[in-house]
Amino acid sequence: MRYDYDVIVIGAGNGGLAAASKLSAAGLKTVVLEKHNLPGGVATSFVRGRFEFEASLHELCDVGTEEEPRLVRNLFAGLGSDAAFVNEKNLFRTVVTGPDGYDVTLESGEDFEKSLVKACPGCEKSIAKLKKVLANTSEALEYNDAKNGNPNKLVMLMRYGKFLISASHSLDDVLRSLGFDRRTRNVLETYWSYLGVPADELNSMHYWEMARGYINGGAGIPTMKSYGLSLSLADTILKNGGEIRYNTEVTGLIFDENGRVAGVKAGSDEFFAKETVSNVIPHSVFAMDGRERLPSKDKKLLNARRLGLSFVCIYAGLDRSAAELGLNDYSVFVAHNSSTRRQYENTGKTIGMYVANCLNVAVPDATPAGTCSLFITVPVFPKSGIFDGVDAANYKKFKSDFSRKYIADFEKTLGIELLPYIEEISVATPATFARYFGVPNGTAYGYELSAWDGVLSRTLNRSNELNVPGLTFCGGHSVNGDGFGVTYTSGVEAAETVVSRLAAAGISGPAAAGISRPAAAPDTLVAKNGGAHEN
Repeated sequence: MRYDYDVIVIGAGNGGLAAASKLSAAGLKTVVLEKHNLPGGVATSFVRGRFEFEASLHELCDVGTEEEPRLVRNLFAGLGSDAAFVNEKNLFRTVVTGPDGYDVTLESGEDFEKSLVKACPGCEKSIAKLKKVLANTSEALEYNDAKNGNPNKLVMLMRYGKFLISASHSLDDVLRSLGFDRRTRNVLETYWSYLGVPADELNSMHYWEMARGYINGGAGIPTMKSYGLSLSLADTILKNGGEIRYNTEVTGLIFDENGRVAGVKAGSDEFFAKETVSNVIPHSVFAMDGRERLPSKDKKLLNARRLGLSFVCIYAGLDRSAAELGLNDYSVFVAHNSSTRRQYENTGKTIGMYVANCLNVAVPDATPAGTCSLFITVPVFPKSGIFDGVDAANYKKFKSDFSRKYIADFEKTLGIELLPYIEEISVATPATFARYFGVPNGTAYGYELSAWDGVLSRTLNRSNELNVPGLTFCGGHSVNGDGFGVTYTSGVEAAETVVSRLAAAGISGPAAAGISRPAAAPDTLVAKNGGAHEN
């Protein structure tokens, strides 16, 4: 059967929901096609016994507070969502064992610098230098926006030299140049795993754009879990007159005689539209159909890009409260080597670095009274070899052995006891995510942010890649790179691109308010007289 729309959105993940909210608000006849029976992608939850576990997304950066909202909170409000967040002041606790080990807790907001100096005495001068770099970065990004991505090169060189250094060097190189000693660098680099590339390769500017989102206001935790975020956007789409068709898997693209994407196939149905937005990773989209229509340079690009990290996630529901078990920290990073490069390379060979989150510390009633949940995330990096020798016959044993090993390590490292109190446990692997999300290797964020394929290079080459007429991409695999917050941003940006394109063709609905940079908010890592704000 044939159906006609202004815009088709493939996938009701984070980016797809944000895009459809924006498109439907613009008065465009919009439909979301989702293969599952519920929205959200990684922003969803599941129930085991009396516990509801987050599948993957449990926090967002750059949310800000109600009094001083930042990008994500403003974005949801601008889309008409009633999503609510709580802010966790504890930035993280990081525990590294071994001869260079440490046990450090950092706070967010105004207490960040104080907690860092307490943990790493003598770093005050380096912090002051870092502030100047970040202030210059914010000013450069604002100038770039004002020039619509075409800044004057001489102005960039003369005014924004610190930004250019940060944008063209690794995180570790920049911190070294600012005089931070090894221990302080290791502490400041703790969030590296969220972006999936070790600090000696990870782009400094990209790291700090993410890290500052956490530092300024803390982690933003959805009060109704991440599935609440997904439902709020789904409700917004429906209120705007859009449609969401669940249990409708897109199986192919439809091209017109000029090679333009004119719609999609879903089983025996055909959906036609003037524009299509895909929340599905390009590898999967072009595997369905159309790879032969890609320009040669785009085929080479897709072949060259490496799929990014996935996870093994251990979800444990415990029949004791967090306080009774000694789980006093919302977020704990654990590693047995202080080098991020070694942490990256050792995954799969030894117990790699991992993150443990106890949601009850931030949201006490996240589980039934007298209980708590623990969420252990083990990043799985490309070529880690973590599944070498695993097949269908020993897959269950692998999950059992793996979870026991990491739970035992967490117990030993923190000096607590968990195993006797586990009431429910579930383990998801990259195979789980590959099956559920339909992504190769179960990658959660798309493509690895390598030295040659980071956010800066993607931004500079935005107009030169994957230019298939009628098709726009959004999601974790997009220009913005890894992270849950930026998937929502990418959806809004994709929608704005489509709205502008259709308006130029004389097709438009009632104008929707744009989502842009938030109003200036206090930034603990920007010089007070810098007059700049966070991206």
